[in-house]
Amino acid sequence: MSVVALKNAVVGIINENGNNNDNKNLLNNQSNDNSYGTNTHDDLEHAALPNDILQGSLINKVFGKIDPRVISDLIIGLSDGLTVPFALTAGLSSLGDAKLVITGGFAELISGTISMGLGGYLGAKSESDYYIAEVKNEKKVFYNDPSLVNHQVEDILLDMNPDFTDETILTFIKDLQKNPELMVDFIIRYGKGLEEPDPNRRLISAVTIGGGYFVGGLVPLIPYFFVQSVGTGLLYSIILMVITLFCFGYVKIILSMGDECSLSKKITEGLQMVAVGGIAAGSAWFLVKTLG
Repeated sequence: MSVVALKNAVVGIINENGNNNDNKNLLNNQSNDNSYGTNTHDDLEHAALPNDILQGSLINKVFGKIDPRVISDLIIGLSDGLTVPFALTAGLSSLGDAKLVITGGFAELISGTISMGLGGYLGAKSESDYYIAEVKNEKKVFYNDPSLVNHQVEDILLDMNPDFTDETILTFIKDLQKNPELMVDFIIRYGKGLEEPDPNRRLISAVTIGGGYFVGGLVPLIPYFFVQSVGTGLLYSIILMVITLFCFGYVKIILSMGDECSLSKKITEGLQMVAVGGIAAGSAWFLVKTLG
């Protein structure tokens, strides 16, 4: 990894936020120096992203344009939505009243959706607050103790490449010192591993997790709308959920691992989801039946 690649990457942070392009000229003027190497900003980014090994996989073909964090939130919502309401409706079905199953199921579905959505919102808010606090703290350190900041940059560079010479590191630090914001962003991103959160992240996370929970929790309720007998509704619900849980587990591992995932792993993940949902539903049914 070359210093030019690092410099280009740091400048990219500022450019993405709409800051002055003069910073780019400050660091890119040295891009023709062969002693620093010829890696590009894209080379640095690609080297840091594990998703690059998934070229041609389903996640790149179908979900490549979707923020991975949105997919992660959706999986979280669906995982809970496909298990908790299923267990509840299975337990209520043991009482033999279809209306009770539908009413209780919808009550839990609405409350669970709100709870999961709020959880996603608060989680994203905490992440944003933490990022802002870290930036403020790093700026304070920059003005109060510049030498400490220099050592932080040096440690980051040596972690990236222990073979960097003192002259290379010193040149890099001097360039960063010309723009305090650039230096702080470098430390935050490469030293602390933090990315500036999307301003809409809170709302997106709340809607995605809550919506995933609602959609997942609605599936086990569907059969009860079309049958007279609660027992028949439970049977159809179980069949539907076995298929849904298996498909969800199968697709989830593909989204997580892509082409690196073997067929046996996909099938195992699908069966695990069926087992989790089945154990939860069976336990709820048995407990309610026993207490009833």
